[in-house]
Amino acid sequence: MDWRVRVFESLSLPALILKPNRIIVSANENFLKKYGIGRNEILGRTCHDFFYQSKDACPFENCPLPEVLKRNKGHSILRRVTTRTGEEKWEDRVFSPILDDQGAVRYIIESIRDVTQVKALEKELLGIREFTSKLIQSSTSGIIAADRSGKILMMNRAAEELTGYSLSEARRALMVDDLYPKGMAKEIMRRLRSEDFGGVGKLFSTRMNFVSAMREEIPIELTAAIIYEDGEEVATMGVFHDLRPKLADEERMTHMLARVAHSEKMASLGQLAAGVAHEINNPLTGILLYANILIESMDKDPTKQQDLKNIIEDAQRCAEIVKNLLTYSRQTGKRTEVIHINTLLDYSLNLIRDQKLFIHIDVVKDLSDEMMLVQVDKNQMSQVIINLVINAVDAMDRQGTLTFRTYRDKETQKVYLEVTDTGCGIALQNLSRIFDPFFTTKEPGKGTGLGLSTVYGIIKENEGNISVKETTNEGTTFLVELPSFQLQQESESEAASDLLMCAGRSPLS
Repeated sequence: MDWRVRVFESLSLPALILKPNRIIVSANENFLKKYGIGRNEILGRTCHDFFYQSKDACPFENCPLPEVLKRNKGHSILRRVTTRTGEEKWEDRVFSPILDDQGAVRYIIESIRDVTQVKALEKELLGIREFTSKLIQSSTSGIIAADRSGKILMMNRAAEELTGYSLSEARRALMVDDLYPKGMAKEIMRRLRSEDFGGVGKLFSTRMNFVSAMREEIPIELTAAIIYEDGEEVATMGVFHDLRPKLADEERMTHMLARVAHSEKMASLGQLAAGVAHEINNPLTGILLYANILIESMDKDPTKQQDLKNIIEDAQRCAEIVKNLLTYSRQTGKRTEVIHINTLLDYSLNLIRDQKLFIHIDVVKDLSDEMMLVQVDKNQMSQVIINLVINAVDAMDRQGTLTFRTYRDKETQKVYLEVTDTGCGIALQNLSRIFDPFFTTKEPGKGTGLGLSTVYGIIKENEGNISVKETTNEGTTFLVELPSFQLQQESESEAASDLLMCAGRSPLS
């Protein structure tokens, strides 16, 4: 047997020998076994007749045989075929030319390699790759991978939003060092290579700052890892979680807990104040009664009368303190009415007897024209406004600018009154105590420390809230917040008109 025939038969792949005119002149045993045929069933037939039962040459435009004849070089094609049993398979067909002494193609060997399993694995890997990509891209945490030099390789959509860079921008002009404050990238690598922060090659959740494209430092939670290949570091990967919403929630929770603790403290102090007030009120009544009887019945001795007047004056002062204690502890009766906040402000300012307080005070009113009705005890709320005014005047040492501002928030259905002075402000260490009973920064004998605590109690009684909106060494703004009273739609215009006509004018207008 010719050695060339032996070589052809020894090929591990099924193979045919074709003439340039596509006639099959030989087939090896592996080919015959693959298709379950004898030689006489294939020799002399064309390849397109055998494979596709077609009398036309090259029924497929991408048939490689013309290219082999044209260039005298091998060519291959990947083709999906369906077997006689209906099974789908993939074949890699390689066409190799056999040249004569003049270099022309005399024969073509077509070998067929079954790559169905390879294609199945490729499809599976592609599916895994696509799933992984979707998983990474859909993550709410930012994910960034960089090579050993720090060049960005991959960035998901969350990372793009967090950093402000697109993936194309990052790949073109960004290094991973640019995403951290100076020196932090080296510190991260030091931790990744240490055993103390999660093990070598790993960095457990760590809080730090991230630098965005706008050069804003963003608080993040970082988990990172080194990617190895054959024991060598080839890349790093970081998973970033934006901490701003979490920190905002923590701040709100801290503030809420502080308010709850403050409310509980105020409630306890209120109960104590009520008990003390009731216990003191009875002997005070007796002192005032008997002092007035004595002053009416005694001789016209000026010295003794003055002593009794001093007793009565101090007793009345104590009675006023008791009254404030009862107001703070909400032990007095409440009579509510619906009133416009601007009207309430003017009414309260009209009650200030000592207008000399405002000789060197510029009063500014920035009052909204909107319908801002509140249902409150007018007399109690007047006491609130008067207390805030007197505190503001004292803080300014009776000279400066006193500003009143009113407005409402339709969404929250709240009405607001701001009282702003240009005084010395409130020290930071005192902010948490200003509404506590008996707390005062005034000199002994000049303040009882019940003014703001009474204000706090009254506003809470009227279902509102009071807070220090802002304080600096240039002034303080107190914010009073009250629920808006909602009129029936059909009678709102008429009622609003009546209420506005009832508004008084203040001498400070």
